[in-house]
Amino acid sequence: MTYFGNKCFLIPDYCPFLAALLAQRRRALRSVESFPGPRAHWLFGNVREIKRDGTDLDRVVKWGEQHPYAFPLWFGPFVCYLNIHHPDYVKTVWTSSEPKDRLAYSFIEAWIGDGLLVSKGQKWFRHRRLLTPGFHYEVLKPYVNLVSASTTTMLDKWERYAKSNESFELFEHVSLMTLDSILKCAFSDDSRCQTESGTNAYIKAVYELSYLVNLRFRTFPYHSDLLFYLSPHGFRFRKACKVAHGHTEEVIRKRKEALKEENRPDGIQAKRNKDFLDILLLARDENQQGLSDKDLRAEVDTFMFEGHDTTASGLSFILYSLACQPEHQRLCREEILRTLDGRDSFSWEDLGKIPYTTMCIKESLRLYPPVPGASRVTTKPMTFFDGRTLQAGCYVGTSVFGIHRNAAVWENPNVFDPLRFLPENVSKRSPHAFVPFSAGPRNCIGQTFAMNELKVATALTLKRYQLIEDPTQKPKLLAQLVLRSINGIHIRVKAADVQ
Repeated sequence: MTYFGNKCFLIPDYCPFLAALLAQRRRALRSVESFPGPRAHWLFGNVREIKRDGTDLDRVVKWGEQHPYAFPLWFGPFVCYLNIHHPDYVKTVWTSSEPKDRLAYSFIEAWIGDGLLVSKGQKWFRHRRLLTPGFHYEVLKPYVNLVSASTTTMLDKWERYAKSNESFELFEHVSLMTLDSILKCAFSDDSRCQTESGTNAYIKAVYELSYLVNLRFRTFPYHSDLLFYLSPHGFRFRKACKVAHGHTEEVIRKRKEALKEENRPDGIQAKRNKDFLDILLLARDENQQGLSDKDLRAEVDTFMFEGHDTTASGLSFILYSLACQPEHQRLCREEILRTLDGRDSFSWEDLGKIPYTTMCIKESLRLYPPVPGASRVTTKPMTFFDGRTLQAGCYVGTSVFGIHRNAAVWENPNVFDPLRFLPENVSKRSPHAFVPFSAGPRNCIGQTFAMNELKVATALTLKRYQLIEDPTQKPKLLAQLVLRSINGIHIRVKAADVQ
């Protein structure tokens, strides 16, 4: 006899699969019994309250107001996540060595492989160590000019919108720009993806894969590999994976051919700057072992996705935020013009000379974190600062959006206020109150690259254009692998007054 909520069912003991699911449910119920949360339906859990209409993230914040620190969310009758939304809880989880949640992240593994985002244990440590030299500041320095060039190409395309004064959708333009940048910087590939006709096939594939991974997580029958494989959505997923993998394989193939031509030891430096892909191909551990072809593609797929899509989300919402905040935009532009002092290009040295613009960037990342959530699984009991304990084998979801909008942490959390990031204000907060790039040992390895790109692109955009809000098309936020808007992100632009 088994109970679901107040429903009672007779379950045959000879069904091992169902018995395992029921045992999983019982474990989850016991584990979260000290964490009250929103009422969950016995079969659907909280899934029916996820409307995908632009209100879901606000709903999670409201649940957080009713249930401080953490609350359980059920995805169907068997899968439960403890949703945490307070810095003190985040510190406990993210400073631990607990691995990524294999349920949710297994759905993305067919796409990006077992790279840094998904891997765990010794493999993760080894790959992190091998990849870290790719983000040394000497490697990152030349990227500033490449990002500047990609941004200029995007801004040139905006001239027609400045002349016509028409509203346009931002995310598509920015996605092409960040893809162009990552290909130039990390892979020395001048793809011309911003100027070729039609919609970029790789970006379309990334959109499709992000949607399908999110759909699979929310649809309990799709948790079965077989059912998902046989479904129309599974067919679409495999088709999009083929496009994404073809793109990365072509990038790797072209580089291997180029390295064969650069026979002398200093050939790389003589012809171009050493980039991320060079470091991947040439990296060796203490046993002089490099990455296998499978691991190489996984890391390229991971960095290709994370290096362009998350940055595109961040930059799109930064420009949107500044369009909605004309006074802050004006102060940023004045600072940028003083820093550039008549120059059209942005240099490495300029990155540290725009503190107000940097604070505005961080404030937008607080309000619109590019990765709105992440999850782990406990391998041993985890006790939080208030004495409540989560048992081993439990899923823990960190709501980055919820932390950044937590009224117990941020005064007037929905108000755009860059002064929150003055040093004296930052020192009063937990370091885990602002976590757009995660935190702890598994923080984002590319966060310096991402921040540099955001600074360069924001600065060059504000130098050239005044950004204007389109009040008729407010973004409807949607949490997928990255933060998006259901109806796009629309602004208008006009030539900036730089006198």
